[in-house]
Amino acid sequence: MTDVSTKPARRLRCAIYTRKSSEEGLDQEFNSLHAQREACEAYIASQKSEGWALVRDQYDDGGISGGTLERPALQQLLADIEDGLVDVVVVYKIDRLSRSLMDFSKLVEVFDRNGVTFVSVTQSFNTTTSMGRLTLNILLSFAQFEREVTAERIRDKVKASRMKGMWMGGYVPLGYDVVDRKLVVNQEEAAKVRMVFERFVEVGSATVLAKELRHDGFRNKQGTLIDKGYLYRLLNNRAYRGEAVHKGKSYPGEHEAIIEPRLWEQVHDIMSVSPRKRANNSRTQTQALLKGLLFTATGAAMTPSSTKKGTRRYRYYVSMDLLKNRETPDDGIPRRLPADTVEAAVITEIRRVLRTPETTAQVIAALDLQDIPEADAIAALQQFPQLWEQLFPGEQARIIQLLVRRVTVTAGGLVIDLRTDGIAGVMRDMITPRHLEAAK
Repeated sequence: MTDVSTKPARRLRCAIYTRKSSEEGLDQEFNSLHAQREACEAYIASQKSEGWALVRDQYDDGGISGGTLERPALQQLLADIEDGLVDVVVVYKIDRLSRSLMDFSKLVEVFDRNGVTFVSVTQSFNTTTSMGRLTLNILLSFAQFEREVTAERIRDKVKASRMKGMWMGGYVPLGYDVVDRKLVVNQEEAAKVRMVFERFVEVGSATVLAKELRHDGFRNKQGTLIDKGYLYRLLNNRAYRGEAVHKGKSYPGEHEAIIEPRLWEQVHDIMSVSPRKRANNSRTQTQALLKGLLFTATGAAMTPSSTKKGTRRYRYYVSMDLLKNRETPDDGIPRRLPADTVEAAVITEIRRVLRTPETTAQVIAALDLQDIPEADAIAALQQFPQLWEQLFPGEQARIIQLLVRRVTVTAGGLVIDLRTDGIAGVMRDMITPRHLEAAK
């Protein structure tokens, strides 16, 4: 008689995966992860006769939500499965592996592709059977339903709180601080916000204002130089009106407003015009570059004036003596000058002075003290004519005010007194933005 020996069970390598959503209690000597592992180890031991054996590696994710698959231990487990190192994945409960039905279906695909079985200790089923798969899908569907209901409750709570004007967290606007979960005005930052709104009303162009603010080193609450996108967000932030916004609807907020309604309306009346049209308007608005700088040799100021013939406007600088009908000597000094002619003469003189070796040496010496390379200073001087043509009228007027001290009209022509100390400042403003961009 021949003895028939029983075929030994195939050895199945079992990996235990544990997870806990919060970090609370993880520093304790025996925590939730240990409890999950202990229960799974006991279950594997009970299946020893079936060839189950625990692998040495541990896969524990502490303080990580089950709503994502981007978990270090889980990713390591999946890598080991792909490498053929695991036959069975054991968890305490299904939701320890995933709370999302879609994510779990992705995991099951990985398990099936590698011939791996999934087992839940407290919900006794096996994914190798059709009944186990059905049960698994039902349980995950309820888990997903519970998750979505919880999310809806949170959204409803946020909406109700917003409708009451409460601060519900998130990005803190420039001009405010959060104290006891409420927005409180930061007076220093609020002054900057008001300045931005007021300057936008004056300038009428987000492109121009953003460039001006960057030149001045204006930074957001995180300390980063602002750009045009940030400027638009700031100008459209209804929190500055003292409102709380939820899904496009605004409600009276608990916090104090920074911007008065009239200023807000002025800004948004301008913004209601298309940016292209506003840009064209900004470029066509010709400013009097020499306003406050032009005088006759007798000391009378020459003020901007204009006349219109048909559709064309002619600009002039007119002596106050002439405007007020004062008697003037017959000294040959013109009391009315075409604005384009006198402005072009001043700009030509500025360009000439900027090309002189004396000016170049002076600018290099001044900027060297501010750690600006000599090559950058020379390049800025050489590029000034090209840059001038690209500037908006408001920017051109600002530079003229920095470079010109006084222009005197005499019988023999113009006497132009430049601010040589202002040249280095203008060059610095031209160079600094490039350095700031490079440092970002």
